[in-house]
Amino acid sequence: MIYQLWQAQQDFQFPMRALAETTGRMLRQWEPVTAAMPLAAPFIRSASAAMELIAHARTTHTRPAYAFTTVQVGNREVEVTEEVVDETPFGTLLRFAKDTPVQQPRVLVVAPMSGHFSTLLRGTVEVLLADHDVYITDWVNARDIPLSAGTFGFDDFTDHIIRFLEVMGPGSHVLAVCQPAPATLAAVAVMAEARNRCVPATMTLMAGPIDTRISPTQVNELANSKPIGWFERNLIGTVPARYAGAGRRVYPGAIQLQAFMSMNLDRHMKAHRTQFENIVSGKLEAAAAHRRFYDEYFAVMDLPAEYYLETVQRVFQDHDLPRGVLMHRGRPVRPEAIRRTALLTVEGERDDICAIGQTMAALDLCPNIPLAMRHHHLQTGAGHYGVFSGRRWANEVYPKVRAMIEAHS
Repeated sequence: MIYQLWQAQQDFQFPMRALAETTGRMLRQWEPVTAAMPLAAPFIRSASAAMELIAHARTTHTRPAYAFTTVQVGNREVEVTEEVVDETPFGTLLRFAKDTPVQQPRVLVVAPMSGHFSTLLRGTVEVLLADHDVYITDWVNARDIPLSAGTFGFDDFTDHIIRFLEVMGPGSHVLAVCQPAPATLAAVAVMAEARNRCVPATMTLMAGPIDTRISPTQVNELANSKPIGWFERNLIGTVPARYAGAGRRVYPGAIQLQAFMSMNLDRHMKAHRTQFENIVSGKLEAAAAHRRFYDEYFAVMDLPAEYYLETVQRVFQDHDLPRGVLMHRGRPVRPEAIRRTALLTVEGERDDICAIGQTMAALDLCPNIPLAMRHHHLQTGAGHYGVFSGRRWANEVYPKVRAMIEAHS
């Protein structure tokens, strides 16, 4: 019922937003002549700004484009094209192929399946592209996946990481951002124990919930505030008949978005007030940057119910991985089996989603990786997103990642 109520709300608001968009477009046509109407000009600009904010205060279920066309490799600018390397109903192994004869280290970026599309890591990929042959897990919106494709749980997520690394071949590297860190560590452990020749050369875990018993955040406390049955009864919906995934049980991405926004509501309200002022005062570049961020942030994807519930229970409630009881396909996951994969954990000093120590816990779970191949980086001044996006990621975190990959390629 929760999905139907949300969809009804979106349908009800659609005419209002469409009217606001049309009205805003009409008002913007008057802007070139406002110089001749000094009394009317402030009203027209303010009304236009208000209409834009109303029109764009909406969620979408359309994956934004990565939009990479070229990248600087050495002293050359080379073309970048998206190439589907492998595909399942639930996810695609996408490669950002470059027109260069230079062979670069292959890196799999494991994106979160947490309510946003993998394009949320555009900034992460953009920095990696110059020095690496970059692949990414491009997850599919669950509401677009037919019931005939079956279910998708925590083990399936882990299997996808293993499968994609096998497709990429021996000597690859893996970098997991946020939520998929436990599944990535589990995948590498399973591969190591099986002596899989495609076990990655390095593993970077960034701001991921390996052990959420350490310095619990608001997110961790929320996950433990209710039994798992409460989450299933209150947060799981059924995809309506109008979509390809009709009948599939999902955790709606819109609910996850609301949860994220409520954690920093004052910041989002301030950002929209600033956007109003930017439009009125003609600060076009700042206004465009705001639109780009929120077009991405408001693009949501639904999660398969099985994956969401199993992640809440295994990672945040029962702490299976740090307790040594995580199972994969009925067999124990043994991180101590990892011996030849170098490990780097990265955390942000001001991360209010994944606190200091939660990701670093992976180092203790992998005692048989030689000490010289286990590294940790605490990024001062960085919040959660600053670990893998923006100036601090590019200038301070990325050099650590690049150095480890270079050392083991």
